Amino acid sequence: MFAVLDTCVLVSALRSSSGASHAVLQAVYARRIRIALSVSLAMEYEAVCSRPGLVPALTAGQIRTVVDVLCALAHQQKVFFTWRPHLPDADDDHVFELAVAAGAPYIITQNFRDFRGSDSLGVQTITPARALTLI
Repeated sequence: MFAVLDTCVLVSALRSSSGASHAVLQAVYARRIRIALSVSLAMEYEAVCSRPGLVPALTAGQIRTVVDVLCALAHQQKVFFTWRPHLPDADDDHVFELAVAAGAPYIITQNFRDFRGSDSLGVQTITPARALTLI
């Protein structure tokens, strides 16, 4: 499976070792799910996960290590075009544009509302649990 991992799934995976989000992260580490990553999304991962109290079990250094490992495992994709505005939440347009540029058929997310309209360009939003059933 090839997908883009939305930041909310990474946060959920780091906050709890149970649940589908954590299992998706483990599948990425095991290379059963291949992810596309851009510079802007990697920076978002680190910035959001480093917010005080959001991932209390990890230090800033540990969060950087997680993001570094994801960068090493991911398909690095440059985005040379924009489709903005395309989504209801403009902050998610860069995630959608990454999926389109990389040819990733899926965005793994828990925020379906924010990605309404992504299917118009062939990108399907799926939950972490659905991603697990597809691998």
